[in-house]
Amino acid sequence: MVKFNDTILKAFWGEETDYTPVWYMRQAGRSQKEYRKLKEKYSLFEITHQPELCAYVTKLPVDMYNVDAAVLYKDIMSPLPALGVDVEIKSGIGPVIDNPITSLKDVENLGDIDPESDVPYVLDTIRLLTKEQLQVPLIGFSGAPFTLASYMIEGGPSKNYHKTKAFMYSDSKAWFALMDKLADMTITYVAAQVKAGAQAIQIFDSWVGALNVQDYRTYIKPVMERIFMALRENNVPLILFGVGASHLIQEWNHLPVDVIGLDWRMSISEARQLDVTKALQGNLDPAFLLADWNVVEEKTKQIIGEGKKHPSHIFNLGHGVTPEISPARLKQLTEFVHTYSKRA
Repeated sequence: MVKFNDTILKAFWGEETDYTPVWYMRQAGRSQKEYRKLKEKYSLFEITHQPELCAYVTKLPVDMYNVDAAVLYKDIMSPLPALGVDVEIKSGIGPVIDNPITSLKDVENLGDIDPESDVPYVLDTIRLLTKEQLQVPLIGFSGAPFTLASYMIEGGPSKNYHKTKAFMYSDSKAWFALMDKLADMTITYVAAQVKAGAQAIQIFDSWVGALNVQDYRTYIKPVMERIFMALRENNVPLILFGVGASHLIQEWNHLPVDVIGLDWRMSISEARQLDVTKALQGNLDPAFLLADWNVVEEKTKQIIGEGKKHPSHIFNLGHGVTPEISPARLKQLTEFVHTYSKRA
């Protein structure tokens, strides 16, 4: 029997490990030919609604790249239909919502999530993976309130989040009601994932970097403190990640999280110089993986070297795997990280 590899859990908890563990955001899908073939027949939501198929997609990169964790294949939009949000993932666009939030009444009309009845396929996928298939930890996840709200208010992806910020500034009562509604959903949804078998949780606040520090403290940080304090009761490592949010790193360092995910805009050394004490995850720019291997190797050595100055580093990309990145390159990178980082 293959021994369960808990290396990444130790790193999440801030413990020293024999080597730097690695996983990749969006490692399931995107660039894999097996996944692309499935997408010719099934949509994302159709895959996630079939536990055996979803488990296959989730496990595929573990087998293919030898990464130290699986990350559940699904979208941050997955729980929103339970609240009454009409969302569709459109190819080439992303999530599109036909009934955007425009008022306090719209917020009050949102429902609540009951994971066992609303998203049983998500929980069944987790059980299938953790009880029968995986020999590495499974990372579950949820979107954070600001990022979810940005889609719910804008009606889809945005480059500037003007509608979201205008809603936040002009109707604080409705804004905080929405934050509370999404916080309750996140807490319930994540707890169900952990109960089903997820062994770590990442909260994606992908677009919160659109806010300045003061606005983050006023409009976002209180709800994030409430979420993470509640999630601590699940006794699994908690990771927080966002894009373009380096200016918020010190704020995140004061949240009750275990791991901060860095994108490529701030180095590990720069974060440590700001007295960030949490375990750090990251942060190779995915674009490097389209360059020659010697370029990838040089940058990877730098990241590993900075990470090894502290025991708590998990190697990852600074954002998700893009469709152009070859699976062979990801496998090569994983092997290099494992070998180069091995402690004597």
